[in-house]
Amino acid sequence: MTNDLVSIIESNIRSIHTSQYDLSFNELADMYESGELNINPDFQRLFRWSNAKQSRFIESLVLEMPIPPIYVTETDEKQYDLIDGLQRISSYLHFRGTLRNAEHLDIKEGDRLELTDCDIVSELDGKTFDDLPSSLQIRIKRSFIRMQIIRKDSDPMFRYHMFKRLNTGGEILEPQEVRNCTIRILDIAFPDFLRKLSEEKYFKSVTDNISDSKSRNAYREELILKFFAFKNNSNNYVKNIGDFLDDYMESVALPEKEKNHVDFNYSEEEVVFKKVFKILSLSMGEQAFSSNNKARDGLQNNFRSYHYEVFPQAIIPLVDVIDTDNAEHIRLVKEVIITIKLDPDFISMTTGGGKNTKNALDDRIRFASNKLSEIEFEND
Repeated sequence: MTNDLVSIIESNIRSIHTSQYDLSFNELADMYESGELNINPDFQRLFRWSNAKQSRFIESLVLEMPIPPIYVTETDEKQYDLIDGLQRISSYLHFRGTLRNAEHLDIKEGDRLELTDCDIVSELDGKTFDDLPSSLQIRIKRSFIRMQIIRKDSDPMFRYHMFKRLNTGGEILEPQEVRNCTIRILDIAFPDFLRKLSEEKYFKSVTDNISDSKSRNAYREELILKFFAFKNNSNNYVKNIGDFLDDYMESVALPEKEKNHVDFNYSEEEVVFKKVFKILSLSMGEQAFSSNNKARDGLQNNFRSYHYEVFPQAIIPLVDVIDTDNAEHIRLVKEVIITIKLDPDFISMTTGGGKNTKNALDDRIRFASNKLSEIEFEND
């Protein structure tokens, strides 16, 4: 048994090929400018350091403090994809005025970081790169950082798990933001698909009441992932929704040869998705996933996750029956959904603690599905 374990570990080690170089920040900036070092848009959106944190990093370079290494993966074109070190590299590029794709921080290409809140050399505050003496400019440009390279002939699964294990600068990221980046190491199709559907007009209309902060942090993409995960993989849901979504997104992106790979028919799934959310949009609008308002005996204009988990799944069996061009069909759907939302039993199923188990989810969906299945749709 011991020898078997050693053999398994040795076999995995042989599938890993790495190297390392010490590079100056000026060399890294040149690689970024030429496209040799890639920070893809999904990854760039995770740049979160405040100007103060960026400034203190630049201060560290000025003071020649030790800097942790960055990690990259090598592509077939001999380019490098950054997988850890985003905050440090982006801070340097911002200081030099060459950072791109950071509109979420109101940083436009050409903007130069003005140092602030330096806590060792406060005299640096208010300075840009151009304000520094040439000797300090040269010192910063020549500051070295170690680049750990995962070679392109390494097992792709190793590169994927490597990213999952590395931290991203200590910033708090939303789970879907991390998924979108890590999955790209295996396959870009699924995260791109989720992003495309997040802009679909009927889906946007029924999720228009989620908060701005969630909208910015890939929450809509997580909702779409949740839709497909519950639709296609609900039997594997236990209780931890994060792990459940991680596993499903990974299984879709895995190469076909991997044992946990699941097939995903993009064109068919997109048709179902669009029809479901068109039905919900036409019938309920922004109240599709709202809860009841006891004081007014009606519905609030809010967004509730339990409602989102229920109604799209309950609509799926009826997508071929409901005619979105038939006003009576839409009226009937609206009437029944409102009845469900105001039903005391359903309210009990969707409020309070302990409702995130598989059994509780199945009960909610079954309750709504049974009510909707009683509708008698007549065709013109």
